[in-house]
Amino acid sequence: MTDILIFVAIGMLAGVFSGMFGIGGGVIIVPALVYLAGMTQHEAQGTSIGLMLLPIGILAALNYYKSGNLNIKAGLIIAVAFVIGGYFGSKISLSLNQDVLKRLFGILMLIISLRMIFSGFWK
Repeated sequence: MTDILIFVAIGMLAGVFSGMFGIGGGVIIVPALVYLAGMTQHEAQGTSIGLMLLPIGILAALNYYKSGNLNIKAGLIIAVAFVIGGYFGSKISLSLNQDVLKRLFGILMLIISLRMIFSGFWK
């Protein structure tokens, strides 16, 4: 039962952030599954990808479409490239040691976070 509550909390938080900021749920879901649910990095990433295949923001995308804020052409082109990149990215990920992968994931999130935080200072 505790696992179910943790999974519901992770899903709700990731869904809210995805809808608010347009971020992929993996930024929230992967660390939460590792640190709150005790999954390995590979298991958390696989679970994150698996859960997002069908419902990846369908309702959020619909809201953005209705308000005229969805570029369908860009979305379709990126989606095709995303599928191809996802295939190769998963191959690379599964070939890496879990500790190395976890560090790389953290470094990526840190770089993106710092860039977003300080982007206003260099305009």
